[in-house]
Amino acid sequence: MFKDTPAFSGFSVDDIAQAKAFYAGTLGIEVSEEEDELILHFGGSTKVLIYAKGEYHVPATFTVLNFPVPNVEQAVDELTQMGVKFEVYDLPYLKTDDKGIARGQGGPNIAWFKDPSGNILSVLEA
Repeated sequence: MFKDTPAFSGFSVDDIAQAKAFYAGTLGIEVSEEEDELILHFGGSTKVLIYAKGEYHVPATFTVLNFPVPNVEQAVDELTQMGVKFEVYDLPYLKTDDKGIARGQGGPNIAWFKDPSGNILSVLEA
């Protein structure tokens, strides 16, 4: 039924203008705007919908968007210079270094950060 459907994902934010500044300005993603929604445009015609929930927004407690990069450390350094703060975890099942990078833990090197609405995003080495 859905095999040939151009499916897309979406998540909410509390402030569309702030989200647009972050996703387009800081992260450099092509963004189009329609009323209280943003559409993020990625290679291969992939799209992600961001919609406003204002005061009813609750940040996702899981990763909503992953950005594959050739070198996680370089991506973390560049984003840090642009003011992005990476999460540092010291949990029994997940540990990151001081930069926020989890290395050699059964998956790719990965680092997590949050958008202005508190949603969790990641850069991971691909």
